[in-house]
Amino acid sequence: MADLGKVLSGTEMGATIRPGLLGNPEGVEEIPRYRLPEEGMDPRSAYQLIRGEIDLDGSARLNLATFVTTYMEPEAVQLLTESAEKNMVDKDEYPQTAAIEQRCVTMIGHLWSAGDAGSVIGTSTTGSSEACMLAGLALKRRWQQRVQGTSAGPPNIVFSSAVQVVWEKFANYFEVEPRYVPVTADSPYLTAEAAVAACDENTIGVVPILGVTYTGAFEPVQEIAAALDRLADGGGPDVPIHVDAASGGFIAPFLDPELAWDFRLPRVHSINSSGHKYGHVYPGLGWVVWRSREFLPDELIFKVAYLGGEMDTFGLNFSRPGSQVLLQYYNFLRLGWSGYRRVQSELRRVADYLADEIAAIPGLEVVSGRGGLPVVAWQQAIRSKPAWDLHHLSAKLRERGWQVPAYPLPEALADRLIMRAVVRNGFRSDLAEIFVQDLQRAVADLDALPSAPPPVRSAAVFHH
Repeated sequence: MADLGKVLSGTEMGATIRPGLLGNPEGVEEIPRYRLPEEGMDPRSAYQLIRGEIDLDGSARLNLATFVTTYMEPEAVQLLTESAEKNMVDKDEYPQTAAIEQRCVTMIGHLWSAGDAGSVIGTSTTGSSEACMLAGLALKRRWQQRVQGTSAGPPNIVFSSAVQVVWEKFANYFEVEPRYVPVTADSPYLTAEAAVAACDENTIGVVPILGVTYTGAFEPVQEIAAALDRLADGGGPDVPIHVDAASGGFIAPFLDPELAWDFRLPRVHSINSSGHKYGHVYPGLGWVVWRSREFLPDELIFKVAYLGGEMDTFGLNFSRPGSQVLLQYYNFLRLGWSGYRRVQSELRRVADYLADEIAAIPGLEVVSGRGGLPVVAWQQAIRSKPAWDLHHLSAKLRERGWQVPAYPLPEALADRLIMRAVVRNGFRSDLAEIFVQDLQRAVADLDALPSAPPPVRSAAVFHH
């Protein structure tokens, strides 16, 4: 195995790039891979070298592992290019971009049933991870204000074991005890009863997930809120809710408008979502919105005067791109409510098609795929002597360019291996048909092997 120190210092074999004769930029014979070259090169040569290397990446359009947007219209790409230099934090230099950000916050608040559009407060972020961190900090700070001067114990936060890793990070980074409610075969998501049982006077909040990463299911926010209402009415702790709607925040309003999960529930204080998921924006955009200013403590908002004028800032990052905010506004104007409903409906229709077709493949069993996110998850049907597992199937699909993860469910169900396909804008019906055909062929090829194939390292296939 190569010595890491040698590789990083550029002394290990393979530490230089040797362009071929026809692609040799300006006569350069070797280009160091792990240190700055002594001399630069012309822009076309630099582009060609990098472009040739990233061709080894998988195709974004065939990546069914990610929730993140991989397709936008040419006009959006043009807007992205023309606004790439805008710094979102510099609101004095780019006041119109700042104004558009606030329009988006107000539009999203309205989408999530905020009563008075002028009362909501929120911000764009680099993604839902940052948005979750900010929402968690607001929950913790408000809890600290409530227990100040008392003998309260350490704070804790409640969510299911199927929660995205960002909440584990939040609890670790900001010293909050994570209380994981295990998901089980009978209760594959956070239930109201289990959520209440995990709460005490030091619980800063309960975090239901609107779109579980593993299966796409919506956790029952309304039932959890009602149970927490009864807990408070009975003299127990008054525990707020933050809804992690990273994926579902731009799905439920359009496809399940009757579902009460948002600011229609008074116990919901804040919500986050990813603009770069089902808001259909390229990577680098999240949103977090609070019901009203009272739920975002003033001491978390900083005022800076060295960008040209005193302005508020609230975020874990400082400088960050403003272009993604403009792309979100582009989508809002381009699609409108009816356009979003049309696009999201088509995604769910394709997901339902996949669920039906996969369920008909011998040896596979669909475990989710109706309602919730446009996501299909399946497992291997019980066999007496399985010769292959889903890691083999995932690797087989990669031969055709498809990137479909295989991974275990959370802790209590870790013995169950599943695969998951995320349907996004750009994954059309014709591609779905080709995928089904390739999946059928892959299963048939694995079944036809005369003996069990060698094990496939799961880590080489997918990091959840």
